Amino acid sequence: MLDRLALIILIIGGINWGSVGLFNFDLVSFIFGGSNQIITRIIFMLVGISALWCVSLLFRARERFITGEQH
Repeated sequence: MLDRLALIILIIGGINWGSVGLFNFDLVSFIFGGSNQIITRIIFMLVGISALWCVSLLFRARERFITGEQH
């Protein structure tokens, strides 16, 4: 459950960064009233934490592959 939640938050963050890169438009800041608003900063922190959590998915997948564990 936590893996999926982290992945969903990371996808939202990726879409936001894509909109910043392509259109110079920060969707999260626009929705929540600017980049200095506390809710916007919390969302950005959640995206960062989710990214760190998803790094662990890479190592867990590699470990399952090496040990031959099935899920």
